[in-house]
Amino acid sequence: MKLGAPLFERVHAAARAAAEQLNLATPQVAVVLGSGLGGVADGLVDAHRVAYSSLPGFPETTVAGHPGRLVAGKLGGTTALLLCGRVHGYEGYPPSEVGFGIRVVAALGVRTLIVTNASGAVDPAFATGEIVAISDHINLTSASPLSGPNDERLGPRFVDMTDAYDPALRALAKAVAPKAIGRPLREAIYAGMAGPAYETPAEVRLLRTLGAGLVGMSTVHEVITARHAGLRVLGLSLVANPAAGVNEGPLRHEDVTRAAAAGADALGRLIAAIVAGLGPA
Repeated sequence: MKLGAPLFERVHAAARAAAEQLNLATPQVAVVLGSGLGGVADGLVDAHRVAYSSLPGFPETTVAGHPGRLVAGKLGGTTALLLCGRVHGYEGYPPSEVGFGIRVVAALGVRTLIVTNASGAVDPAFATGEIVAISDHINLTSASPLSGPNDERLGPRFVDMTDAYDPALRALAKAVAPKAIGRPLREAIYAGMAGPAYETPAEVRLLRTLGAGLVGMSTVHEVITARHAGLRVLGLSLVANPAAGVNEGPLRHEDVTRAAAAGADALGRLIAAIVAGLGPA
């Protein structure tokens, strides 16, 4: 099915294909894995994988560290769906396509979404390798996945974003973090930028003035889409590097993916503990 087909039809065609190819029971939780974090999928039991390219209408990833596959399996005793890789606006996709995978997992019955990313630390108090819970975001991409005609079958015209990042899920994550990763889980506001250029030191100073502690090029469109679809959202960010001006050297994507891969084990343990704490659907 082509990208130009109506969004509702594309979403449900991709969801039907995913359910058939993965032989999938109704999943309770979905996890979006950001740059270099695909190794988290290794923790699934009885895992089944399908490439995005085999699902009709599903946008394909083009960025290193985003393998582009949907993985289903058991995390603890819970059926989970992992989106291994995401698409971004800077790849040429409109915001509605950035959120396409979120709509597919919602169509498959998911009601809780854990979205992860690798970020730069605007706040110098955050160390490389630290996992931080996202408490809120600032969308600085100048775009929204909800722009244009609204299909009420997908969600309402206007969406409340007061608790975009669910307080109860954040509380659960903070409660299980000390045992799962050996340290408390701190919180920060995430600034979503259009990319693909990294921020200038002046922009990072502006973000700090706005109250952001983290910065990256993803997540905000997915979270807006998830809230439009009625999903609860938890955001977890792995600090991959100090942001420009905080960092003394140049920023490189390969360093981001390397740092993310190094922290993937800890992130996987934290996600597993959170999912175990969700209880029955």
